Amino acid sequence: MASILEYAINFSFISLIFGLVFCLMRLVKGPTLADRVVALDLIAFLTIGFIAVYSISSNEPAFLDIAITLALVAFLGTIAFARWIIKSQLDKVVDSEEEL
Repeated sequence: MASILEYAINFSFISLIFGLVFCLMRLVKGPTLADRVVALDLIAFLTIGFIAVYSISSNEPAFLDIAITLALVAFLGTIAFARWIIKSQLDKVVDSEEEL
């Protein structure tokens, strides 16, 4: 008989897969760049969730170090995307003011 932990791990993997499918649809459909950036960020954090659940299921805590590193890289990537979006929007505002 399977334990409650095995059921929880299986449920977690299934939930993460559904979340990943919905995020991939949002990444493809868009409609704006900000939506795509948020979807890409969520995909990174769902990947972290996969790594964490796999770490629990395999009883290998070394994978948690990988998850933490990926979380830091994903966070820095999100900050970089946000700064790029803000800078590009500010450049458009400045260009439109110069035309007046």
